[in-house]
Amino acid sequence: MNLRPAGERALLIEVEDLETVHRLHAAVAALGPPGVTELVPGYRTLLVVADPGHAGSLDELAATLPTLELPAAEAVAGEPAEIPVRYDGEDLDEVAQLTGLDAAEVVRRHTAPTYTVAFLGFSPGFPYLVGLDPALEVPRHDTPRTSIPAGSVGLAGNQTGIYPTASPGGWRLIGRTEATLFDPARDPPALLAPGGRLRFTVAG
Repeated sequence: MNLRPAGERALLIEVEDLETVHRLHAAVAALGPPGVTELVPGYRTLLVVADPGHAGSLDELAATLPTLELPAAEAVAGEPAEIPVRYDGEDLDEVAQLTGLDAAEVVRRHTAPTYTVAFLGFSPGFPYLVGLDPALEVPRHDTPRTSIPAGSVGLAGNQTGIYPTASPGGWRLIGRTEATLFDPARDPPALLAPGGRLRFTVAG
């Protein structure tokens, strides 16, 4: 574990892998350090942000980290959420061509894994999901679309994700879900959380 200050009121914690990030995220959230306003997980980092009046609490947290007990990965992940998808995305046939599979096999391979939410980003509630079948790895579009409908399910590189709201984007779209990924009136607003798991199902 490597600790680095990030400005005057944030601490960047570097660890060896994504699973440890999720376990550490859960442990620090449960600890509830005073004045900490945000925890931002990445692939191998956790950024801890404090309000200006509690920057000293980051020093206390840093001293606590070597002895902080992390929960088991299974406890962080919980039961997989199920996201029903209508697989009629405008790039589905193109993905089939790029991968050398037919559209039905693309859908089968996309619904087979249990995915892990690496982190949320790009837009509120957007889940970057790891666990994609390598056969479905395709590049982003060279030119992003100016508007993608909310609920669109896409592929980019070795990841899949869901657009929570209408926004520009360059991922290749294979379907769409009616699930609400982000609702400011809900507590918590995001349907999914870092470290959580999900499975895609074919919508009836």
